[in-house]
Amino acid sequence: MAREEGLSPYACRSAAAVRDAPEEPYPWENPFQRDRERVSHTNAFRRLKHKTQVFLAPVGDHYMTRLTHTLEVAQMGRTIARALGLNEDLVEAIALAHDLGHTPFGHVGEEVLNALLPGGFRHAEQSLRIVERLEAGGKGLNLTRQVREGIGAHSKPRGDFLTTTPDTLTLEAQVVRLADALAYLNHDLRDALRAGLLRPEEIPADLVHRLGLDPAQRMARLIEAVIEASWGVTGEEPLPPGAKPRIALPPEMQEAVVKWREFMFERVYLPLGRAPESQRARDIVALLFHHYARNPHLLPQEGPPLDPPERRAADYVAGMTDLFALMTAERLRPGISEGIRWMRL
Repeated sequence: MAREEGLSPYACRSAAAVRDAPEEPYPWENPFQRDRERVSHTNAFRRLKHKTQVFLAPVGDHYMTRLTHTLEVAQMGRTIARALGLNEDLVEAIALAHDLGHTPFGHVGEEVLNALLPGGFRHAEQSLRIVERLEAGGKGLNLTRQVREGIGAHSKPRGDFLTTTPDTLTLEAQVVRLADALAYLNHDLRDALRAGLLRPEEIPADLVHRLGLDPAQRMARLIEAVIEASWGVTGEEPLPPGAKPRIALPPEMQEAVVKWREFMFERVYLPLGRAPESQRARDIVALLFHHYARNPHLLPQEGPPLDPPERRAADYVAGMTDLFALMTAERLRPGISEGIRWMRL
C-alpha cells in the first residue's frame, strides 16, 4: 500500500476512507487508488474522448475534449497536491470522475436536459449518479465517500466563482475544484485562438501581463500561485489563530482569474452558445430525449429499472458521445445534423 507518513497533517489519509458497503482492504493499493482504477475502467470514462469541451464536434486533432480536459485537471491537481503534501491518490480519483456526467455537446446539451427533465439536470449530480447507480450494471462503483463528495462539489456557477468553497470539503477536493476552473480557462482560451474566434491582441492586457500568452506559461504561473497562497496547508508553519487550512489563489490572482472568466463568457462561451450549430445541437438533444422518453422499450435494460422513462432517457442521452448523438438523431430525422461539422475519426 502507498506510504502516507510524509503527508501534511491536514491531508486526507486513506485510513479515513469510508464506503457505503464495506470492503476487504487490498494489500497492494489504498482505497483511493482503487477508486481511481474503478473510474478509469468505466464506459463513461472512455466516452469522454468524444464529448465536447467547448467546440462542437471539432474538425481537428488538437482541440480539447472532455477526456483531455479531465487528464489536465488530474495532472494539475497532482502537481499542487504533491507540493503541498496532500493525498495525490484522492485528488486523482476525484479529478478522473468529476466530468463523467457531462452530456454530448457540452453545456449546450446540459441546458436542454435541465429544461426537459423533471427536477432538472446538472452534470455534477449526473457524475455522482453514474458512479453510484448506473455503472457496473446498475450496482454502482461503491466509491469512497471522500471521492463522491469531491465529485459533487466540483462545479462552480458563473456568479459564484471560487468564492464559496465549502469548509467541509477535504483539501484534496478543494484542489480539484480549483484545478478544474484554471485548466478549462487555460485550454479554452488556447482553443478559441486556434479556431480564430479570438486574436492575441484582443486578450486583456492585464491578463497577458500577469499570466502571459503561452498556455504552458500560464499554467505554470497559476500552479505556482495556488501553491504559494495555500502553503499553510502543509503544516510546516502554524496557521493564524482561527484560520482553517484552505486551497486558494492570492487575492490579486483571484481577481485576475474572475475577470478572465468573464472575458471568456462574453467573447467565447456565450457567442458559441448562440451559434447556429449550437441550436442544432439543442435540437438533437431534445429530439433524442423525447424519442427515448416516449419509447422506453428502446432503452438499454441496464441501470435502475424502476426509474421513470424521463429519467432513464436523460441517463441514456447524457451518456452519448457527440458522434453517437449525431448519428442516432440523423437516423431519426435525416438532415437534423446539417450545419454541425462532423468529427473526422
